[in-house]
Amino acid sequence: MPISLAKAEHNAPMHSIRAMPVPTAAEFEALAATFDAYRNHYGQPVEPRLTRAWLADQLQNGSLNVFVAEQDDSLVGFATSVRIPASLRLGHWWQIRDLYVLPAYRRQGIARALLNAVRSAAETTGALRLGIQTEENNEAALALYGGVGYVPIAGYLTLTLSLPVG
Repeated sequence: MPISLAKAEHNAPMHSIRAMPVPTAAEFEALAATFDAYRNHYGQPVEPRLTRAWLADQLQNGSLNVFVAEQDDSLVGFATSVRIPASLRLGHWWQIRDLYVLPAYRRQGIARALLNAVRSAAETTGALRLGIQTEENNEAALALYGGVGYVPIAGYLTLTLSLPVG
């Protein structure tokens, strides 16, 4: 069920937020184009064909949950999340992997609404927690995440190991 929101003080247009478990062909194309804009925002080259193929694979194998923000039948933002086993607690948790709002639609509460939609969906599945990560100098994101209750995990450090491709 879509959630509607508006910024009353500016009479902003209505936005709706919804999960997109199985996009139509048109919805998929809009999502892929917005996802490519997101990648480009973080310095990756625009690669529509590769982006569509990767996104189709993630959606078809159920790796990603997708939530979208729409205005006037146009996709203006999205969030993706994954479900992760919590082996010590014999449960699961969710991690938000991507959150993006097109520049023209920022500062209207859309990112916050997307975060809330993911939280609601995670709670519905009985998730033990919801995580998100960002660069430590991304002040806008850190303010948004802190404003809705996310806190750093003291004593933990994320480590990665790059693996050879193909």
